[in-house]
Amino acid sequence: MVEIPGLPTPPTRVGLVRCVTDSERRARLAARHGLVGPMPSTDPADAAGAMLALHATDPCTVYLSVLARMSVDTDAVSATLYDERSVVRMLGMRRTVFVVGREVAPIVQAACTRAVAVIERRRLIKHIEELTPITDAGPWLADVEAATFAALVARGEAAATELAADEPRLRTALLMAEGKPYAAKQNITSRVLGLLAADGKIVRGRPLGSWTSTQYRWSPMTSVYPDGLPELDPATARAELARRWLRVFGPAPVTDLKWWAGWTLGDTRKALAEIGAVEVDLDTGKGVLLADDLDVVADAAPRPVLLPALDPTPMGWSDRGWFLGEHGPALFDRSGNIGPTVFWNGRIVGGWAHLPSGEIAVRMLADIGSEGAAAVTAEAERLAGLIGDVRVRSRFATPLERELLSS
Repeated sequence: MVEIPGLPTPPTRVGLVRCVTDSERRARLAARHGLVGPMPSTDPADAAGAMLALHATDPCTVYLSVLARMSVDTDAVSATLYDERSVVRMLGMRRTVFVVGREVAPIVQAACTRAVAVIERRRLIKHIEELTPITDAGPWLADVEAATFAALVARGEAAATELAADEPRLRTALLMAEGKPYAAKQNITSRVLGLLAADGKIVRGRPLGSWTSTQYRWSPMTSVYPDGLPELDPATARAELARRWLRVFGPAPVTDLKWWAGWTLGDTRKALAEIGAVEVDLDTGKGVLLADDLDVVADAAPRPVLLPALDPTPMGWSDRGWFLGEHGPALFDRSGNIGPTVFWNGRIVGGWAHLPSGEIAVRMLADIGSEGAAAVTAEAERLAGLIGDVRVRSRFATPLERELLSS
């Protein structure tokens, strides 16, 4: 048996290693990701808690991920995000924006975001020195950040344009990729605000438009955490994030956690050793699982689920063959972003697109029987009704989505 350094084998009888088949992994996925059984009608924050983190690079994903798992409407999701503030939108794993529960945000901040902030600030300083007359950009940028933060505190809440009016240096322009066909002139406004957010000083608030808008107002972090975002030890936070990830996504190869969190392999192994994760056999090789999570998970009655682009379920692993099958080329774009998918019994069986008419068009990629197909149609109609007059578009359309939109 090939052992993963620092990880014990599970204490099973006569030293046998627990084997988790692909079928059982799919049963775990369906049960723990809210893809089987009746849909609860409860707090949308519970969906973020159950999934650990909801992808939020595309604002539509947050809403549609909740609507797929709960019997709630978009107003309930907005209230959770912006009125109750029981969840936090923040930069996290792999420099990606997520929505997480209030108790999870300090963990993500220490385990992932703090390191991202260091890299992003260094990159911005380099760009300022290369693309503007400013020669010593470090102190200059620090002063701009301090002035911007002071302006936001004075306002209490503000949009980026309002803060740029208060601090004109935010309009400093960078000409990226000069001379290239894709050259673009960008002000540093969004990058400075991103740095302040990554430092845990400010937080994204209500969008400027509808729930599909990508522009937000900003507030000091004290609007969510009166005493400021709690600070945790990074190693302790990585261990806790690894524990929570395994509870939702385990068992899985170590490399899946490494990819999802954006950590080094060394930090990933240390975190797993800290929480006493054990090695298990998967159909595709070795994986890890929490020592208190070795019970067999049985199949449950399936129901169709239409997940949005970048939903945390299909984006939870780097190795997806055990639930994706051969459908990757149709459902992923060239950058590795997954489009809207249809799940049935823990497996991807199709894709969908939201048409200009408001109808949701579905294409099945696997046969789930006539009753299953009818249930998918009914779910598409339910979701279209909840979306209402808004039209949902993936930021990076996949081949299947493009085909559905053009047919």
